[in-house]
Amino acid sequence: MAVARRLVLGVTLCALTAFAHADGTPALSPATTAQQAGLVDIRQLAPDIAEDIKYAGSDNFVGKPVDGYLAPKCLLLKPAAEALARVERDLRAQHQRLKLFDCYRPARAVAHFVRWAGDLSDQRTKPEHYPKLDKSALLGDYIAPVSGHSRGATVDLTLMQCDAADTHCTPLAMGTDFDYFGTLANTDSPEASAAQHAHREVLKRAMEREGFRNYAMEWWHYTLNPEPTPDTIYDVPVQ
Repeated sequence: MAVARRLVLGVTLCALTAFAHADGTPALSPATTAQQAGLVDIRQLAPDIAEDIKYAGSDNFVGKPVDGYLAPKCLLLKPAAEALARVERDLRAQHQRLKLFDCYRPARAVAHFVRWAGDLSDQRTKPEHYPKLDKSALLGDYIAPVSGHSRGATVDLTLMQCDAADTHCTPLAMGTDFDYFGTLANTDSPEASAAQHAHREVLKRAMEREGFRNYAMEWWHYTLNPEPTPDTIYDVPVQ
């Protein structure tokens, strides 16, 4: 079974590489380690930044650890990591902090998502992650065969408000949890309350000040602009 999974992964990644060269989408890097790819751990720059790396555990829409996540770490290309550390620093002056859900995402993890989305018999996470959608609708708008996260400059995160002593921080209400598939997750969704919109806007302004742009379908999703390697995706494990 393990051999079969490796063969499927190899075929999938080879297809991604061929697809990249055929239509101009990013090509798969030959890097086999984070160092070779130029990826750094955000905690080298912001040692105590809050992390809840969802795909390293089972609290995610797949319902189990995702391929390629061998440790709960946030890896990013250095320019993106430096910009994110500046966001965290600026927010702390206002007794606010970031909480990270995902950063660089190996291509093999994206292939895992695609396989999961194609298994319509697995509906375990529907109540939490796609209560208003049929699972068959997730491929395309929500789950694609190539993810910007694999280029190393995209991060999923939320905003926390801390007390005056910065000892207790609580995530602000954003209207949905991370990886909610539905229109309420759209950054400007009219379904969100005024307070939720205000919290999303505070996060958006903080990220934009350091060069990150938001993905309109997901309030939590930001990419450094310009990206350091817009024509390359990576598949080194997170470890």
